Amino acid sequence: MSGRGFQGLKEQAEGAAKDAASALGQATQDAVSQITDAGQKAVDKACKTTQDGVEKAAGQVAEAVSGFGKKCGFKK
Repeated sequence: MSGRGFQGLKEQAEGAAKDAASALGQATQDAVSQITDAGQKAVDKACKTTQDGVEKAAGQVAEAVSGFGKKCGFKK
């Protein structure tokens, strides 16, 4: 094989390796983005669930205090 033919094969191999590395890098970035998005959605849902629980508990406390006040004669 001539030096020129070998050089062409070498350049093709290097190009293929660069393309593969680029594709792997993009796939990795896509996976990281999906994981990040999923993590953010999980955090958002947890925060919403916690907020709903706190609001429900606060409402129950307000009702209990109101009922207690009525029993003690503070409110009519």
